[in-house]
Amino acid sequence: QVQLVESGGGLVQAGGSLTLSCTASGSRFSIYGMGWGRQAPGMRRELVATITSGLSTNYADSVKGRFTISRDNAKNTVYLQMNSLKPEDTAVYYCHADPIGLPRGGDFGSWGQGTQVTVSS
Repeated sequence: QVQLVESGGGLVQAGGSLTLSCTASGSRFSIYGMGWGRQAPGMRRELVATITSGLSTNYADSVKGRFTISRDNAKNTVYLQMNSLKPEDTAVYYCHADPIGLPRGGDFGSWGQGTQVTVSS
């Protein structure tokens, strides 16, 4: 199982931007499908952005047009650029890795420990 470490969370005002980073251990990072999920208090964790091993991306409707996921295989790192942040984006954000190359979320693959993002109004 790959180990994932997130960074870049914090407190930001509505309309602001943050970039999250997730660095993975291991030597086969490029074959993994990667994603970012989030979980707000009392809510289920949901995948909001994914990028396959083939670099195809997909976004939840709630973040489409505002968030951008990217990866740097040479650095074993996946990023989530978050723009035009809203108070409803407040959540713990988790990095996800799936060895089949397509991020499935849920009980599949690995999840990081999470990083808190708080958006004030």
